[in-house]
Amino acid sequence: MMGMRYETGIRYADKWKEENEAVGERHELALGRIRAILSETTVGERFLPYFRKTAEFILLCEEVFRMQACGELAEKSLSELKDLNKALYEDILPAHYGESFANPAFACRELTERYGRYLSFLCTEIRGMIVYAYESRLSDMTILEEVFIEVYNLFEGEEPEEKELKSVLYWFVSDYCDVTLTYRIRESLDPSLDFAADIIRNADLSDERYLYQFGEYISDTERSLSAFLNSLPEETVKKMADTFTEGYRKGFEVMGRDLTKKETVQIRCPLGFERMMRYAVENFEKMGLSPIFCRAAVGTMNRTPSRTNGYYGFSPNRQYEYDHRYDNALYMDKAFKERKLSVLRVAYEEYKALAAAYGGPAVLETFGEEAFLPENKREAFSLTEKQEKLTHAYVNESMQIADGYIPGDETSFTIIAFPVPEIGERFAEIFDETIRINTLDYELYKRVQQSIIDALDTAEYVRVTGRGENRTDLRISLVALEHPERETRFENCVADVNIPVGEVFTSPVLQGTEGTLFVGNVYIGDFQFRNLCIHFENGRTTDYTCENFADEEECRKLVKQVILKNHDSLPMGEFAVGTNTTAYAVGIKYGILDKFPILIAEKTGPHFAVGDTCYSWSEDSPVYNPDKKEVVARDNEVSILRKEDLSKAYFGCHTDITIPYSELDTVEAVQKDGSSVYIIKGGQFVLPGTEELNLALRELEEQEI
Repeated sequence: MMGMRYETGIRYADKWKEENEAVGERHELALGRIRAILSETTVGERFLPYFRKTAEFILLCEEVFRMQACGELAEKSLSELKDLNKALYEDILPAHYGESFANPAFACRELTERYGRYLSFLCTEIRGMIVYAYESRLSDMTILEEVFIEVYNLFEGEEPEEKELKSVLYWFVSDYCDVTLTYRIRESLDPSLDFAADIIRNADLSDERYLYQFGEYISDTERSLSAFLNSLPEETVKKMADTFTEGYRKGFEVMGRDLTKKETVQIRCPLGFERMMRYAVENFEKMGLSPIFCRAAVGTMNRTPSRTNGYYGFSPNRQYEYDHRYDNALYMDKAFKERKLSVLRVAYEEYKALAAAYGGPAVLETFGEEAFLPENKREAFSLTEKQEKLTHAYVNESMQIADGYIPGDETSFTIIAFPVPEIGERFAEIFDETIRINTLDYELYKRVQQSIIDALDTAEYVRVTGRGENRTDLRISLVALEHPERETRFENCVADVNIPVGEVFTSPVLQGTEGTLFVGNVYIGDFQFRNLCIHFENGRTTDYTCENFADEEECRKLVKQVILKNHDSLPMGEFAVGTNTTAYAVGIKYGILDKFPILIAEKTGPHFAVGDTCYSWSEDSPVYNPDKKEVVARDNEVSILRKEDLSKAYFGCHTDITIPYSELDTVEAVQKDGSSVYIIKGGQFVLPGTEELNLALRELEEQEI
């Protein structure tokens, strides 16, 4: 290739050559039929715009496929690539989404309530063709074209019954489950599927055109991030990559797991960080690990609400994604759940050698994006109570299957976070501060946190209270120590799997854990919660709300969806004391405390997680602190049920909620005789041995004065 000096498109087309040739005849027939649709008038006038517009989009994807396969795509100028990217994604951009058939509200208005959400579902699935065109996956494109034609045929002449349309879409998802799900398992484990890795390794990263080769939506965020990383000194970018990969290595070390038995690492990150990822790839390869860059899921079969596993471009429209978060309501029933589990078992068996070599994910997250306040649309699909139970059951059983091939006690992970330019005009300063936060003194925090653990190990329970308008008042029960000379309740968490340093955490005893958790302003995933309030009795959530909407019921629905992951109730799976006052001070100084991701936010005060414990699926693997004491609080009354009935032990989620120091009054270790040892009082660390943690807080107070 002349322009960008690498030939990802041509080479990837060759990779799928045999499979593409096998589907060639089907594809040509489908393509010819779709071209004819543009000039036909055999469907009702109401539906013509939908079918013609969708057919035009399919043909645009076909043109991308052609250009990619022959190398023409990579030769295009920057302006041509921008125009193409806009053409592929403009339908769902906020400016156009109000009149997009991908919008279930518009689809129901234009195509009737009877058909609207189904046709909006199909429109969304067909948008996956963008990815397939860039990756030269003709078989996947053909499948979507054929189901589009089948639906079109239904509308020729008399309008179909609603159940006919639903049936076609149901069997489309179910029949091709063995294709879509099996490929997802493979691309999550197979480093030879190196579409993105090839770009990261070989592209000229100073040429902005490389971003458009991924096939993702490219916004100002990706362009600005890429340009910013290119402006940084080489030693700075290397330091970022070294911190990232060393955290992964240390994860295996501190958990006593053998990294030499692993051959692959899956790297998950947004676009824009390619310069850092190139160095990370080099570091991982020196460890003997081949990188896997699998794209975040695009089809309904593999998408999950509020979770992005893979590499991705920043969302062109978060409301669009929110509207389609429960598209699986169209087909989720017991028969489908069992079929999907059956396919999953076969897929893991097929790729069991790759699964055995898999070491776990290395994740880069971002923060600073504008707040997203979703609109709940009645036209969007929603799960029934029965479907919610089936979905939870699938998650639980699928994790059991995955653990059989990728045992949780044989893998590790690491997570690190950096800001995006949307965070404000002082982005460069905040980025530098984030690098500092991510590389704080490991030994200092290890020593200080040990002082906190020693005090907490003497307590019967911990009490946490808020100050000012914060209504938190929680009692957290702790596991008994039978041998305190060699056992501990809290893990001393320094910078390995969770970067940056700064917390001690435990799995609480549920019985006796009770009270109110309140946070004035907190980001959880993509959602900003205002005045979040959760009540606990015997360690389980009993009531919850927030003030994001005027309607109380809408507030409860948002908390249930995002925090409880649609469970009616969840146990408290973790209690922790965050110690990273440096991060807190940075958050206050730049006014970004409420924009920190949970990865950093959880270190800026005590935090609580609802769902599984931190040790889910590996509770029986011993964990030791640097002082050689074993962390024995790895189970609670729910997770221990795995010994009797595995289906009752896990929820497939772990959602952290942090109370920042600014809203915190006390954290006290309460002894059996009723006396207290204060860890934090008045929002300051008061326990002997923790004095250094107050330096950042005092500097902050002086700046405010």
